[in-house]
Amino acid sequence: MLTVVLGTMLVPLNSTMIAVALPRLIADFHSRLTSAGWLVTGYLIAMASLQPVAGNLGDRLGRRPLLLAGLAWFALASLGAGLAPDLPLLVAFRIQQAVAGALVFPNGIALLREIAPPGALGRRLGLIMGTLPLAAAVGPLLAGVLLALGSWRAIFLVNLPLVVAPLLLGWRSIPRRPRARAAGRFDLAGAFLLSVLLVAAAWALNRGLAASDGIAAVAVVCAAAALFAAQELRHPHPVVQLRLFRSSQFVAANGAVALSNLAMYVTLFALPLLLSRRAGWTGAQIGLVLATMTLTATMFASSPVGGRLADRRGARLPAAAGLTLMTAALVPLALAVADLSGAGIIAALVGVGTGLGLATVPLQLAAMEAVDVSMSGFVSGMFSTSRYLGSIAGISLLAGPLAPAASGFGGFRLLFIVVAGAAAVSAAVAFLLPARSSAEPTVDQVEAA
Repeated sequence: MLTVVLGTMLVPLNSTMIAVALPRLIADFHSRLTSAGWLVTGYLIAMASLQPVAGNLGDRLGRRPLLLAGLAWFALASLGAGLAPDLPLLVAFRIQQAVAGALVFPNGIALLREIAPPGALGRRLGLIMGTLPLAAAVGPLLAGVLLALGSWRAIFLVNLPLVVAPLLLGWRSIPRRPRARAAGRFDLAGAFLLSVLLVAAAWALNRGLAASDGIAAVAVVCAAAALFAAQELRHPHPVVQLRLFRSSQFVAANGAVALSNLAMYVTLFALPLLLSRRAGWTGAQIGLVLATMTLTATMFASSPVGGRLADRRGARLPAAAGLTLMTAALVPLALAVADLSGAGIIAALVGVGTGLGLATVPLQLAAMEAVDVSMSGFVSGMFSTSRYLGSIAGISLLAGPLAPAASGFGGFRLLFIVVAGAAAVSAAVAFLLPARSSAEPTVDQVEAA
């Protein structure tokens, strides 16, 4: 558990540390925001596109080699980034960080399913998912301290001591169980086409249809999807079992997490714009409210509760209740976004964070329980990819068709109406999840066989 917690926390920590360092990076390399922005965009797209493939490799080769290799790779990529002499090389090492994180995250989650006793997976996932927003909130604070003490290179080099603990713990604690390799050759063409499909989809969401490269990305998505489907249908051991998408449980869990993360990311990025245009709000106050109310206190507390409820009552109740709470908390922002008091905004953010924290673990549990344990890595990666794609889509809407006016409060109401609508659809989709956990019957069937 400790190995997985410390290993997976590196991903959100490094996602948020870079935001604080961007101005210093731009000044040191004499570059523009559009170029330096690849440090963020490239990281997100690589994480979104590679996790299903990395999880599938873990299903075939076992968790131990993938987790240990990912942690060591993360350390080497961080060292390279900390020593990078120019921006293109820094972007390259930053993407390597994402590749390493894509190895660690889905296989760490899948490892929990393999070692958790029946009926205890939700509680363990709750502990993991509760620490991830905590790491994301610590990232900007840690980066600020490191920048005050030294240069931007410190935010990458600090990963070296942080990797030591999970790497040593993993070496000692991750089981060395003999594991039969999957029959047949790995579907290399399918893995490549899946990565192309997801990269193009993330690019299209990021750029939108207003840009020529966004339109080109849509064309690549259509072509890659057709080729990928043909490849998977004829390969004896495909990287993705397309029959998974006939499972309402699998599709509902991934759809609900994508829509809920779209709503959360738009809220987190739109509210600072809104509050900065209102009198009496400083940047420090805005950041403190967003960090303490949505990322740490609420989600850290509610994620374990959601996991325990999912273990006892099934995924539907806590997921639907959490997403309904999230929707209700967004309604005041949609109805009176410009006039809502500070206390009202804080209450809304507490509701959003609590609802999302309550729902995320049951959604992941439902996605994993929709398949056999031998596919846990792929499903964990696909679930995480759905989260990333929802987040990228939300940022694209905020920067594109739903962008608020350059000044004043124009456009914010429509934006939050769409956000509340996305949360409402995610709550409705959550009702398609099973009322009871399927973990125990699955174990019984395996034992009987």
